[in-house]
Amino acid sequence: MPLPPAPTKRATMLPPEAFDAPARSSHKAARKSEAPVEDSLLAEAPQAQDDFDPRTGGGEVAASTGAYAGDIETYLDEPQPARKKNVALPAAQPRKKKPTGPSKMFVLDTNVLMHDPMSLFRFEEHDIFLPMIVLEELDGHKKGMTEVARNARQVSRSLDALAGSEGADITHGLKLDRTGHREATGCLFFQTMPLSSTGLPLGLPPGKADNQILSVVQALQEKHAPREVVLVSKDINMRVKARALGLHCDDYQNDKTLDDLDLMYSGSLALPPDFWVKHGKTVESWQTGHHTFYRISGPIVPSLFINQFVYFEAPGEPSLYARVIEIRGKTAVLKTLKDYGHLKNSVWGVTTRNREQNFAMNLLMDPEVDFVTLTGTAGTGKTLMALAAGLTQVLDDRRYTEIIMTRATVSVGEDIGFLPGTEEEKMGPWMGALDDNLEVLGKTEGAAGEWGRAATNELIRSKIKIKSMNFMRGRTFLSKYVIIDEAQNLTPKQMKTLITRAGPGSKIICMGNLAQIDTPYLTEGSSGLTFAVDKFKGWPHSGHITLARGERSRLADFASEVL
Repeated sequence: MPLPPAPTKRATMLPPEAFDAPARSSHKAARKSEAPVEDSLLAEAPQAQDDFDPRTGGGEVAASTGAYAGDIETYLDEPQPARKKNVALPAAQPRKKKPTGPSKMFVLDTNVLMHDPMSLFRFEEHDIFLPMIVLEELDGHKKGMTEVARNARQVSRSLDALAGSEGADITHGLKLDRTGHREATGCLFFQTMPLSSTGLPLGLPPGKADNQILSVVQALQEKHAPREVVLVSKDINMRVKARALGLHCDDYQNDKTLDDLDLMYSGSLALPPDFWVKHGKTVESWQTGHHTFYRISGPIVPSLFINQFVYFEAPGEPSLYARVIEIRGKTAVLKTLKDYGHLKNSVWGVTTRNREQNFAMNLLMDPEVDFVTLTGTAGTGKTLMALAAGLTQVLDDRRYTEIIMTRATVSVGEDIGFLPGTEEEKMGPWMGALDDNLEVLGKTEGAAGEWGRAATNELIRSKIKIKSMNFMRGRTFLSKYVIIDEAQNLTPKQMKTLITRAGPGSKIICMGNLAQIDTPYLTEGSSGLTFAVDKFKGWPHSGHITLARGERSRLADFASEVL
């Protein structure tokens, strides 16, 4: 039936005859019959699609689909204000695709649970199986104050919560989404009966934990065939033995931020040689103080991030070194940099020697940038520039009250045992890089004489505090300049703990060489430094730069390349 006539004016009630009209027999039939009305609407007013802005919700009147299309047509027949062209049909939201393949069963090794205590809930629709020996190993590692012990205790609490949830049945599997983790739709199975396989070689000692897990995996593969049973382990030798036995195995991939280090955000971008040809006609420029600003629009804008550095170098043409300070829609604003390579702009007597060092110094000296990450090989000047910028802003500019320096205490070789003294004295052997760089910075004040240099060194020492990472939890740094050295040895959880210590007015600098990771089970892709670079990418108050060229000495540069 046709819809009742529209009221002649707003807020007018429908006449009584409209309520006596018979009801429609089928909603589906009505939708099918009125589907052409939507097509005609779109055909009559194509400008609605052009003027539709999804961020504003579609204007005053949002058109609906199906049985209500007639209401829209009647409404459009009346005289409307000029904004009626915003009437448009909202686009259908794409639904999340459901998994179509068969679910797998993953057998988790103990080191996976102790590496990431939330790994139980990272396998989506697939099932998890825990051998009894894994629970035994978790119980053996739960004591202590180390990161591994804390993770083992957290896994035990998660298992207890799943087993104690309402309606839990260990025999048929525990639903992993019972404790609020909606993304995990599989079940958790415990080993409730002896599982042994006859396919293991006789040379493998049956009492070893790894071999017991391999025996369980092989027995499950025979029992649940053709369902795929996969062993997940961080132990390389464990995976090698599993492959030798014909078992499916894989590394734990969820903790990896990047699969390939070459894909890591570098913080700088070289503009193409035809940049001015494509963008020169639409560039707007103006000058404020010593900086020049450029507003560009074109195909390169979608690939830019806030605080990313761009540079243009071509023979016979003027060079451009700038930083992206604003991105709005299809336009971006570039701001030229301060040249810290010139002697008049030196920072505590230190001048930058290459392009990337100048980019890094612009980030270190910018009070609007609260978090800076620096990566690079040995000898690229990470610690020296961070200390020089910190001393200038603490002693000259009075922007921060003091410098706090810490690092992950992971030794390259054998540990030397317990160290005597206070916290700073215990951290002394780990801070050799600090002493070396302070010696360089102390020599920059050459005109002060021997007594002046001694007084300067004493003042510098009083403004630098060396702290251990083991006592950072619960602290808040107010107006501090915090340097985290050797950050490549931190896990993402440790990195989060340190960064969240920052209070009002503080600045944190994370430095590290991703090619020198000494922590077990950490790789370039799963390091906390890689995690921080990826997560802070594009935040207006953070910046990152990868230092490319070493400036320590020709010997160190050649060794970095060939060794």
